[in-house]
Amino acid sequence: MANKEFKVPPVAFPSAGNPGGSAPHLQQRRMPAPPFQPNSGIPFMSFDIGSATASTSSGPIYTGPSVGGGGSANFDDEEPLLDELGIHPDQIWSKIRSVLNPFRVNHTVHKDSDLSGPILLYMSFCLFQLLAGKIQFGVILGWIVVSSIFLYFVFNMLAGRTGNLDLHTCTSVVGYCMLPVVIFSALSLFLPVDGVIRLSVAAIFVLWATRASTGLVVSLADGGDEHRGLIAYASFLIYTLFSLLVIF
Repeated sequence: MANKEFKVPPVAFPSAGNPGGSAPHLQQRRMPAPPFQPNSGIPFMSFDIGSATASTSSGPIYTGPSVGGGGSANFDDEEPLLDELGIHPDQIWSKIRSVLNPFRVNHTVHKDSDLSGPILLYMSFCLFQLLAGKIQFGVILGWIVVSSIFLYFVFNMLAGRTGNLDLHTCTSVVGYCMLPVVIFSALSLFLPVDGVIRLSVAAIFVLWATRASTGLVVSLADGGDEHRGLIAYASFLIYTLFSLLVIF
């Protein structure tokens, strides 16, 4: 059977401009109008990157407050970090050296009390105890607080109204006079555990710390000369207590 051919007439679509009529040739589609362009005078609303860069680069750039009336900030003029924290290594070393000589303690360097040196000595004492196999951080911290408060109350009860020893100064004195006990804790690592030698060395360092502490308390506070013996006894009890941590 022969194939039948179906003749389909060509379909003509109406043009965009004349929907009712037909044209033999399709008109080209009209290009849409460009989108709305914002005002080019506003830099951040403009699509022209070059113009925005040129407009913004011409203005002044804020670089923060200047130091010394002009120019950029100079970090060389800043104080050292330790000074800002209230830690003065030279002052701490001067106070430690004054305790090294128990017969001539320089009390003038201890007038400005601080807690940086005592904390350093306390941590050193805890470190040497840790090397000896004794974990006593909490015990040492508790005894430090109790010892400072104990010596503070003892002196003020003895001196009465004339006593002017504050708790901050008392804590600083007790802390710096811990230096002989810290040295003893370091030497105890090389001494026999049991024996008369260990006790004799402990007695020497306890007397050293007691003399230094008594001299500083009497020199820094008023009304302590007449109660030197009782102050020395209280100091002796304090440093004997710390030496017992090293011995046992």
